[in-house]
Amino acid sequence: MKILITGGAGFVGSHLADKLIGEGHEITVIDDLSTGRYANVEHLEGNPNFRLIIDTVLNDKLMEELIRETDRVFHMASAVGVRLIMEQPVKTIETIFHGTDVVLKFCSRYRKRVLVPSTSEVYGKGVSVPFKEEDDLLTGSTDKHRWAYACAKTLDEFLAIAHWKETRLPVIVVRLFNTVGPRQTGQYGMVVPNFVKSALNNQPITVHGDGNQQRCFGHVFDVVEGLTKAIETPECFGQVINFGNDEEISIKGLAEKAIEMTGSKSEIKYLSYDEVYGEGFEDMQRRVPSLEKAKRLVGYQPTRTLDDIINDVANQFREELKTDSANA
Repeated sequence: MKILITGGAGFVGSHLADKLIGEGHEITVIDDLSTGRYANVEHLEGNPNFRLIIDTVLNDKLMEELIRETDRVFHMASAVGVRLIMEQPVKTIETIFHGTDVVLKFCSRYRKRVLVPSTSEVYGKGVSVPFKEEDDLLTGSTDKHRWAYACAKTLDEFLAIAHWKETRLPVIVVRLFNTVGPRQTGQYGMVVPNFVKSALNNQPITVHGDGNQQRCFGHVFDVVEGLTKAIETPECFGQVINFGNDEEISIKGLAEKAIEMTGSKSEIKYLSYDEVYGEGFEDMQRRVPSLEKAKRLVGYQPTRTLDDIINDVANQFREELKTDSANA
C-alpha cells in the first residue's frame, strides 16, 4: 500500500516507517523537522519505497495532494514534551489542533483510513487507576499551561470521533502512555533518555518533585506493532484505545534502575517543579493504562520490559558516543 506518515522523522513515526517499509509498503514521510530529526530516517533515503518531504502539515495544498494519493494515514505530527509545552503554549495548541484538522478534513474528503495518536495526558488529574478509555477526564485550570497539551489532544479526539459519527470516516484514536526506546532524545523533557544519558556520563540524575510519582513506559517496538494492527482492524474504527505498558515504577525508582543497569556512579538530585517549570506546575501522581481494550481488539500484549527499554536506550547512546569519537 501507499502510506503517509506525518511527523515520520520523529521518534515514533520513524520506527513506524521502518516497520512499514520492512513489510513492503511505499512510505511518504512529511515532517518539518521542528521536533523530528533527519538522522532518524537518513538510513531510508535511497530506498525506492521511501520518500521524505520536509514541510508542514499546515500546508493545505500539499496535504490534500499527499492524502488523495495514499491508502493509509498515520498522523504522528505533533508538539511533544512537557518542556516544549511550557515554553511554547501557543505553538503547541495551534500545531496540534490545526494539523489534525487539516489531516482529518482531507481524509474525510477522500475517504482515507487514518490513525490519530493522543496521549495519556488527557486523563489529567484522574485518580481511577488503571485509566480506562471510557473514564471521565479531569484537567486543571486554563491558567496552568501544563494542561494545554492535554486539552488540545482532547479536542483532537473529539474532532476525530465526530468525523466517525457524522460520515463514518475510518478513524482510530490511540492514547500513548510514555512510549520510549532508541532514537528518543531528552531534548523536550523525556525522562528515560535523560536519566540513561546522565547515568552513562556519571553525571547527576535530576528528578523533578519528590520522585514518588508513578509512571509506566512502553517500548516503541511494542507500540508500533499495536498501531499497525489497529489501522487494519475495522473494529477499531471510531474507537479510543490505550497503548503502552502497565508495568509501574516510581520516577525515583527509574533513576535508581538506570544507575544500576549502566553501572553508573551518578547521584540523584531533586528539583522542585517550581524550580524547573515555574510557579504553579501541576503533575499527576500515577499514570497507568488499562490495556484490556487493546488486547481485546487487536491482541495487543507488550513483550518488552522496562529493563529492555533501558538497555536499548543505553546501547543507542553508546553507539553514538563511539561514532562521535571516531569522527573527532
